[in-house]
Amino acid sequence: MCECGLRAAIWLLAAFLAVAAPRPTAWAARGGQVPVAVPTLALVGGTVIDVSGWGHSANDLPNAVVLIRNGEIVAVGTQASLAVPKGATVVDCAGKFLVPGLVDGYGSVSSQGEALANLYMGVTTVVARTTAVDGAPDLNAAPGPQVYRIATVGTTDDENPLRAQAAWSQTLHVTGTHPVELTPAQTALELTALAQAGVRAVLIGPAVTAASTQWILEHARGLGLATYGVFAATPVRLAVSSNVDTLVHMGRYEIGVIPDELQQPLADDAYDAASRTAYGYAEHLPPMDAHLRDYAHFLATHRTTLMPTLSEYFLRLPDHRNLWTESAARLLNPNLANGVTDRATGEMMYPLPYWERKLPQMTQRWLEAGLSKRANQQADRLWALNQTIFEAYPHYLAGSGAPDMGALPGISLQVELEMLVRLGLSPREALAAATNNYAEQMHWTELGGIVAGRRADILVLDADPTASVWNLKRFRTLVVGGAVIDREALLTMGH
Repeated sequence: MCECGLRAAIWLLAAFLAVAAPRPTAWAARGGQVPVAVPTLALVGGTVIDVSGWGHSANDLPNAVVLIRNGEIVAVGTQASLAVPKGATVVDCAGKFLVPGLVDGYGSVSSQGEALANLYMGVTTVVARTTAVDGAPDLNAAPGPQVYRIATVGTTDDENPLRAQAAWSQTLHVTGTHPVELTPAQTALELTALAQAGVRAVLIGPAVTAASTQWILEHARGLGLATYGVFAATPVRLAVSSNVDTLVHMGRYEIGVIPDELQQPLADDAYDAASRTAYGYAEHLPPMDAHLRDYAHFLATHRTTLMPTLSEYFLRLPDHRNLWTESAARLLNPNLANGVTDRATGEMMYPLPYWERKLPQMTQRWLEAGLSKRANQQADRLWALNQTIFEAYPHYLAGSGAPDMGALPGISLQVELEMLVRLGLSPREALAAATNNYAEQMHWTELGGIVAGRRADILVLDADPTASVWNLKRFRTLVVGGAVIDREALLTMGH
């Protein structure tokens, strides 16, 4: 092994041991682990950025001391008020800015490369699902972000993690073109089984009808499960009134504005003709329409958050760039681009059906240009609708949607924050959407803040992220589970 390879291997082992170290005492009590005494880590002299209050508070703490032990933040104060313990390992953060590690609320970490890409972009927690494109979450990647699994509930789903169990293999198998709703008894058993399997969040999909949705929402919180929704058969307003935690995807939650005569057929046709009619109505609604403004006000006055996954439309909107030129992209499997984006240009690809690929090249290019134009027009319309929704000021959570529609693990969470700012959020509000808002909304109080009792996932930035969201990329050092990691070293570990 060459010298550089040996150094990388040694670093990998050290990082693994650090990240895999026992969790702090509060977690150990729940998980049965006995914490091991380790020296205190002290981050000294930086400014701790306040992300509380949905990003509306601005009580930043300059000249701060952050003490970390056993992977947990144990104390935060000023240098004048909080002494650094004797024997502590000190990291000089003078002139730096400290923010919590970022949360991708709907992302991917299915390989060691994706784990490293997420960390390189400052993403220290990923709510990850199993997808046909990317496979199952890699729960053993090290170093890597914390992985919170999400699974569908209430319908058949070949990617549901319970399908690995013999008792669920046939029940959850999709036998037709689309998922179908489970019986109430099956849904009740499934919800409990998912919680027992360690899943942290459930997604209620389009085929789930109102009665099942209300039952799931009523019982999920008692099982410690956060709730996501992409609704069709269930009216969106009913789900919001029943306190679903978040509505996912720009292009999906707009369906909540449709009239009753378009909603009723969705109970029997959540995917085909009735669905196309309903989504088409919502998508083509004028942004200034009074019904849309009323819907936006309705969303803003309820506790449900929006997770627009704007990154999935990034390459269809103006002023986008080639995400494959990002440094972290070298850590990712190039096959993520197959049939989705052109890696050389970063542009979306619009593959033609087999029979159209037999047409002359000039005709094929004309057809592809037409598909691209229609996709871009759709993105523009949805963006305009979301600007109207934003004006009512609902609460937001940040999720990338990677690896769907050209979004890339790690990279696209930073894109999501850029897009939220473009939508109208302040940089601090966008940062909160990827940090403490998850503690507020999902009650995941172990993450999202630089306060005592939280997990020690921290980015040490060279510039103020409240001045520009782009400054979230300006860092070399991050702390993951109490372990100090050199950001640039992550790039060498992918080879």
